[in-house]
Amino acid sequence: MGITKFATYSCARSYSTCISSGRWSVLIVHGEKAHSCYFSRDAYAAMTAESKYTDNKELMIIPDAVHTDLYDNVDVIPFDKLQSFFEKYL
Repeated sequence: MGITKFATYSCARSYSTCISSGRWSVLIVHGEKAHSCYFSRDAYAAMTAESKYTDNKELMIIPDAVHTDLYDNVDVIPFDKLQSFFEKYL
């Protein structure tokens, strides 16, 4: 089995386990007032709970933002944070 097939198979079993066990960088951005904000908090907690690779994983909660604010509200979207994260980890 090639490495790509193995990685795909492994990640399909448990996304958060796959991310937490690897060196992949993750930036989760979510609006504080979004009804699904708990999902991002839970995913971040799962990724970092038992991982030795936590320095490149971040959770950014945008104060007073709802889910759709992060689509097109340029006053809320953290462009500076996105840029610095990508420059550092890509």
